[in-house]
Amino acid sequence: MRVFLAGASGVIGQQLIPRLVEKGHVVGGMTRSPGKTDLLTRLGAEPILCDVFDRDALIKAVRDFAPDVILNELTDLPDEVEKIGEHGELNARIRTEGNQNLIDAARQSGSPKILAQTVAWRLQDSPDADAVVELERSVLAEGGVVLSYGQFYGPGTYNEQQIPAEPRVRIDRAADRTVELLDAPSGVVVITDQPA
Repeated sequence: MRVFLAGASGVIGQQLIPRLVEKGHVVGGMTRSPGKTDLLTRLGAEPILCDVFDRDALIKAVRDFAPDVILNELTDLPDEVEKIGEHGELNARIRTEGNQNLIDAARQSGSPKILAQTVAWRLQDSPDADAVVELERSVLAEGGVVLSYGQFYGPGTYNEQQIPAEPRVRIDRAADRTVELLDAPSGVVVITDQPA
C-alpha cells in the first residue's frame, strides 16, 4: 500500500516508517520541518515537506502521492513534558483544523482510508478534550479508524526512564499494532499494553 504518514518525524512516526517499509508499503513521510527530511529518507520514507495548516499545499501533496491510506500521527507537543500544558490549544488546533485538512485532501484524492491517533484516557474539560471528540467524530464519519493510544513509554518518549500509569503502551508495541490495523474496519481501536 501507499501510506501517507502525517507526523512522520514524531516519536511514533519514526517507529512506524521502518515497520511499514519492511512490510512492503511505500511511505510518504510528511513533516513541516526541513531539517527532518534527511531523517525520513534514512528511515526509508519519501520525505514530503508540507505544513498541515497550508490546506492547498496539503491537498496537492496528498494528490501527488496518491495514497491508499492516510495515517494521521500529528501532534503539536513540546520536547519538555513540563510544558505540555502550554501546548493545549496548539495540539487542539492540529486535531481539529489539521485533521479536517487531511480529510479534505483525502476527499480530493480518491478518498483513501484514514487512520488517526487520539488518546485512550479521558482528558479534563478543555479545548484539547473537545478536539479529541471532534477528531474521533470526523474520522469515523469518513469510515476511518481511530487509534486510541495509551501513554507512550520507551525510547524517545516522555517516559523513557519510568513506566506511566494505565492506560499505557510501549512505543514499539504501539507501532507494531498500528501497522497491523491498516486493514481494520471503521471504529475506535484502543492500543495499550493490555491484550486486545
